[in-house]
Amino acid sequence: MPGLSGYIPRKGRSVSKEYDVKDLSLAVQGVARIEWAEHEMPVLRLIRERFAQERPLAGYRLAACLHVTSETANLARTLKEGGAEVYLCASNPLSTQDDVAAALVDRYEVPTFAIKGEDNETYYQHINAVLDRAPHMTMDDGADLVSTLHQSRRDLLANLLGGTEETTTGVIRLRAMQEDGALEYPVIAVNDAQTKHFFDNRYGTGQSTIDGVIRATNTLLAGKTFVVSGYGWCSRGIAMRARGMGAIVVVTEVDPMRALEAVMDGYQVMPLAKAAAIGDIFVTATGNKHVIDRAHFEVMKDGALVANSGHFNVEINIPALAEMAREVTRIRSFIDQYTLPDGRRISILGEGRLINLAAAEGHPSAVMDMSFANQALSAEYMVRNHGDLGKKVYSVPEDIDKGIARLKLRAMGIDIDVLTDEQVQYLASWESGT
Repeated sequence: MPGLSGYIPRKGRSVSKEYDVKDLSLAVQGVARIEWAEHEMPVLRLIRERFAQERPLAGYRLAACLHVTSETANLARTLKEGGAEVYLCASNPLSTQDDVAAALVDRYEVPTFAIKGEDNETYYQHINAVLDRAPHMTMDDGADLVSTLHQSRRDLLANLLGGTEETTTGVIRLRAMQEDGALEYPVIAVNDAQTKHFFDNRYGTGQSTIDGVIRATNTLLAGKTFVVSGYGWCSRGIAMRARGMGAIVVVTEVDPMRALEAVMDGYQVMPLAKAAAIGDIFVTATGNKHVIDRAHFEVMKDGALVANSGHFNVEINIPALAEMAREVTRIRSFIDQYTLPDGRRISILGEGRLINLAAAEGHPSAVMDMSFANQALSAEYMVRNHGDLGKKVYSVPEDIDKGIARLKLRAMGIDIDVLTDEQVQYLASWESGT
C-alpha cells in the first residue's frame, strides 16, 4: 500500500485523556483513505507546504469540531504543519469515519475524540474533551464549540482570540449571538466565502445528498416525486442533482424571492402541506426546526422516504412521528420504518441526521479542497489580525477568497483572461458614455 511501508497501527479502542476512537487497528485503512483524498486537494496541499516552512500557527492551540472525514484529516494535517496544536472532535454523532479517526491518532498524532454512532452524552463529552485543552482558537461546523464555551465553559473565554465557522447553520447561530451581544470573540464565517458556498454547498451537498439517499435505500429516483424543503445553496444543489437523476422535483420555501427563483429554474413550487401528499422522497435543507411536522406525516404516502441534509436532526419532527407510530423497525442500516395505525409506513433515513454523512462519505474531496483552504487561511488571518477584530462575525477577506479560486483554477490547468490597463481605467471612470 503506497506510503504505508513499515507502518503498524496499535490495536483496540482506548478511552483516555488523549483520544477516544473506535479501534486503532483501523488506522492503516484510514491512512490510505486520507492519502487518496489528498490527491484531490491540491490547494490545501500547497497551503500545507507553505505552512510547513513558515509555521504561522506555532504556539497556538486549536479546538476543531468538524465532521471527522478523510478531507478533514488533511485539514488537520495542514494546521499541524503550520505549528498548531490541533484537538479534534466530531460535529455530528453519525458523520465520523472510524478508520480516519484511528489514523489521525495513530499515524498523524492528532488527538481525536470521535466514534461513529456515539450517543448524545458521549458527543458532548468529546466536545468538552477538546475544550479541556484551553484552546486559543475554535474551528466549528455548527457552532457547538462556541455554544458550549459561552454556556458552560465561560472560564475558557479569556483565552480565546478567535474562531472560524464552516456551515450555514453555525453562521446563523453566531449572528444570533452577535445580535444579542452574547458573542465574546471574533469568528470568521467561512461558509460565506464564495469559494465555499458556491461550490461546497451547491455541488458538494447536491452530489453527496443524492449519494446518501441511494446508498441508504437503493431506490430509483427516476420518475419519483422528490420534495426539497428550502432553496438556499444546498437545496439548489440537491434539486439540481435529483432532477438530473430523472426525479420530478418539487421545492417548498418560505422566502418569496427564493421561491420565485425556483420557479424560474423550472421546478414546481408549492406549500409543504400540499407537497407532503404527493412526495415519494423528502429532503430538508433549511437550518430550521420541525420543517416536516406531524401535519405532514398525517398525509404522506405509504412508503415515503424522509431525509435531512441540514445540519442538525431537528428539521424533521421525529418525536412527533414516534408518537404517531404503532411500531418502529430498523429495516436497513440507515432506515427506521415507522408504521402508523392505518398501516402506512414512513421511513426516516439516517436518524434524521445529515444523510450525506450518515449513509455516505460526505462531499467529494475536490470541493472540500476549497472549503478547507478557507479554514486554514482564515486561521492564519485570525492569528495575525485578532488584535484588530471585535466580538463580531466577519467575512473571509476577499483577497483570500479570490486567491483560493485562482489556485483551484491553476490546479485544474485552467487559465483565464486579465483586464488590460485600458479596461481597468474604463471601469474606474465615470466620464465615458455612449
